[in-house]
Amino acid sequence: MRNAPTILHLDMDAFFAQAEQASKPSLRGKAVVVGGLGPRGVVATASYEARVFGVHSAMPMAQARRLAPNAAYLYPRGAFYRRISDQVMSLLRALSPLVEPLSLDEAFVDLEAGEAAWDSESARLAGTRLRADIRAVTGLTGSVGLAASKMLAKIASEQAKPDGMVLIEPGTERALLAPMSVRTLPGVGPATGDHLRRAGISTVEEMAEAGEDELVRLLGKAHGHALYAMALARDDRPVVAERETKSVSVEDTYDVDIHDRLRVELEVRRLADRCVRRLRGAGLSGRTIVLKVRRYDFSTLTRSETLRGPTDDPVVVREAAARLLDSVDTTGGVRLLGVGVSGLADFTQEDLFAQAAEEVRAEGPEDEVAEEPVTAEVPPVEHRWRPGLDVRHAELGHGWVQGSGLGRVTVRFETPESEVGRVRTFRIDDPALEPADPLPLVRRRPDEPSAVDKTGDVPVARPGNSR
Repeated sequence: MRNAPTILHLDMDAFFAQAEQASKPSLRGKAVVVGGLGPRGVVATASYEARVFGVHSAMPMAQARRLAPNAAYLYPRGAFYRRISDQVMSLLRALSPLVEPLSLDEAFVDLEAGEAAWDSESARLAGTRLRADIRAVTGLTGSVGLAASKMLAKIASEQAKPDGMVLIEPGTERALLAPMSVRTLPGVGPATGDHLRRAGISTVEEMAEAGEDELVRLLGKAHGHALYAMALARDDRPVVAERETKSVSVEDTYDVDIHDRLRVELEVRRLADRCVRRLRGAGLSGRTIVLKVRRYDFSTLTRSETLRGPTDDPVVVREAAARLLDSVDTTGGVRLLGVGVSGLADFTQEDLFAQAAEEVRAEGPEDEVAEEPVTAEVPPVEHRWRPGLDVRHAELGHGWVQGSGLGRVTVRFETPESEVGRVRTFRIDDPALEPADPLPLVRRRPDEPSAVDKTGDVPVARPGNSR
C-alpha cells in the first residue's frame, strides 16, 4: 500500500435526483424521487430532501410514495445523465490517465499516475479543485474521498457525503476502521454480514481479532483471506483504467413474483429490446445471448446461446432470448429477469433472414414495440408523457411533464437557467406539444479557469516537478 493519500474516490451526490433539480428550477430544495413509476417500480435515487422521510435507493416505489406523498416522482432520463457523466469523467481524466469508472456517478482516480498529487497537501488541493470544477461545469456537487487505497478512499467519500471531502492520513487507517461495522468492507453483503454476526463478529476490529484462520473457516479460503487483509487496512488493488466492455445487459427485479408465463415472455421481449438499444448506443454487436432468471426460491439460472456471427438485430436477440426461456421452468414464480449480450464486436454481421423477418413484423400492429410494454393502466399515446420527461410547445417553448392521465398532460414550462415556470394542461394529442431532448446544464468549458484558480489557490510545487 502506498504511503500517501493519492487515490481519489468521487461519488456524485444523489446523482439522478440532483440532476433533475438542477434541470428544473421548481424542484430545487424539494423532495425528488427518480425511478420506475409503475406498480412494481423501484427507487433509483432519492434527493437528500426525500431521504429525510426515509426514502432510499432500491426501495419499492409504492413504499416511497407512502413515506413522502408530496415528493416529485420522476421517470429517469438516461441519456441526460450520461451526458453529465461524460463531463464529469472528462474532468477526472484531466487529472490522471488512470480513471476507473464504477458507474455513471462514481469512479476511482490514481492521482499519483497523473502527477496531480504526491502527498497529503497536494492530494487535498486536487480534491478541492475537482469538486469546484464539477460544480462549475455541471452545477452539481460530488463527494470526494482521498486515501492510500481504493477501499479507504471509498469509505472516506461515504463519510464526506453530501458535498464534502475527507482525507484519511496514512497510518491512521486501523484506528479508523476498528469500530466500523463489518458491512463497511467491500465484499461483505447482508448474507456474509449475518453469518459473521452469528459467529460473534460485528465490527472490523472483531474481524481482525478473530484471525485469518477463523475467517477462512467461516467464509472460505479466498473470501476469508481477502477480508482479513482488509480488516488490517491492507488493500493493494490498483486503479485500473477503463477495460474493454465484455458484455451489455439489462435486468429488472419485480416486487411481486411473476407467475403468468405470458407476462414472463413479454418481460423477456422488453428486456431484449432494451438490451439492443444499449448495445447500439455503444456502437457494439455481440455473438452470445444470455438469459438470467431468478426464481421464487432465489435460485438463479443462466442460459446462453452463441450465434454464428455478431448481431445488434432486435429480432435476433428477442428470438434467442425466447428460445432460452423455453428451457426454464417458471411455474413457481419469477423474481428477476435479465437479458445480456456478450462476445462483443464493433461491427455487425448482417443476418438477412432476421432483417427480412423484422420488416414483415413491422407491417403488423401487434409487433410494434413501445419503450415499455403497453398495459391497460397506461395508454400507448401517454407513454410520451411520463412525469419528468422533456417536451416542447410550439408557442410556450421548453418544459417538462408533471403528470398525465384521463387524456390530459400537465406541463411546467421552465429551463435550467429560467425562473420557476408556469404550469399548463393540454390534451395528450395536442399537435402543438411534442417530446423534446433534455437541455444541457453546461456552466463553463472544462478548459476555463476553475473556481479554485480564481481564488488564487495554486497547486503546491514538488521539487523537480513542473506542476
